Amino acid sequence: MRLRSPVDPARRPGRHRPQEGTTVDVGFVGLGTMGREMARQLLAAGHRVTVWNRSPGPVRDLVAAGAVAADGLADVWRAEAVVSMLADDAAVEALLLDEEHLAAARAGVHVNMATVSPALARRAAGLHARHGVGYVAAPVLGRADVAAAGNLAVLAAGPAAHLDRVAPLLDAMGRRTWRLGERPEIANTAKISANFMLVSAVEALSEATALGEAGGLAAADLLDVLTGTVFPGPVYAGYGAMIAERRYDPAGFKLALGLKDVGLALDSAAAAHVPMPFAGVLRDSLLESIGHGLGDHDLAALAETARRRAALPPAGDGA
Repeated sequence: MRLRSPVDPARRPGRHRPQEGTTVDVGFVGLGTMGREMARQLLAAGHRVTVWNRSPGPVRDLVAAGAVAADGLADVWRAEAVVSMLADDAAVEALLLDEEHLAAARAGVHVNMATVSPALARRAAGLHARHGVGYVAAPVLGRADVAAAGNLAVLAAGPAAHLDRVAPLLDAMGRRTWRLGERPEIANTAKISANFMLVSAVEALSEATALGEAGGLAAADLLDVLTGTVFPGPVYAGYGAMIAERRYDPAGFKLALGLKDVGLALDSAAAAHVPMPFAGVLRDSLLESIGHGLGDHDLAALAETARRRAALPPAGDGA
């Protein structure tokens, strides 16, 4: 693979075709809501993609789009590079930190795009290095619709030579890649910090909307004021619209995953002796929401917890 020129942040789908000589054999693990769209972008860019997933349905869909079904995880590691998009530390540990697979791997680099703990990233990097496989952490910012448009923001860290080798893949999946240093765990710290702020924003918006409704203000009107003045941007506009409409399905970012990410923030803060008092408040709010059956709904369903606390009427047939 050759290093490509910097990516244009305004690029859109249909402009990801690789330069001559940059087509890559990729093994892709994890075809959930995000992973399947990311794999489609690699296919659209002309890369050769071998896919593996625990459930067969997404594999069939990707094969229909031009991918090759892996015979097993060992088959994935025969590609030039491996890209994975799994849910959490436990999934990465169980599926991708197998010493037998790493010892037999032909892949030069593994790009882990999951939101995992910095501790796991450090351990994974060391384990990969012992078996001669490069390790890059490249978690992303953006929901499934953003992934489907090839416009993810990629937060990448790892040795520069490894980042150069996988640049065509990251370019295909995202609108821009931020290189954050040589240590992979730095990218995970950045993603955890960003998701802490995202969940904080949704919690604040949920509470503010409940306050407005209790005072007779329609959620849509409050949203119009906020996004038109002090809080413009995709987080308040996107989540605000979902809250105003009480529309929490299908989930682009499950509330239970928000709890996982806030937990990662708290664990990282404890390890670094950094107080994060509001993260504790968020964790309790998320736990309360999950306790009321909202875990598989979108993160925007935090609004239902705020409404319940305010003794506002529950959704007639919603979350």
